[in-house]
Amino acid sequence: MSEKLTKDEILKNLTSILVEDFEVDEALITPDARLFEDLELDSIDAVDLAVQVQQFTNKKISPDNFKQIKTINDVVDAIAELL
Repeated sequence: MSEKLTKDEILKNLTSILVEDFEVDEALITPDARLFEDLELDSIDAVDLAVQVQQFTNKKISPDNFKQIKTINDVVDAIAELL
C-alpha cells in the first residue's frame, strides 16, 4: 500500500477484518480493547491477524513487535509504522 493512511482509516480497515474474518462484535472494537481478554482472540487468531496485517501492508511485522501488541490501538500503531 503506497498511500499513507490515517490511524482512523487503519482502524476502520482493522475493524472490518476483525468483524468479517474473526467474527468479532463490532461494538467491542475500541482502541483500548484487549485482543485476548476483550475480543477473545486466541494464539491462532493472533497468527492469522499477523498474516492479515502483512497482506494489508505488504510488509512483515517482526515477531518481537507482534508479541508487544495487546490492544487494538497497538495493532493500529504497528500498521502505521509499517506504512
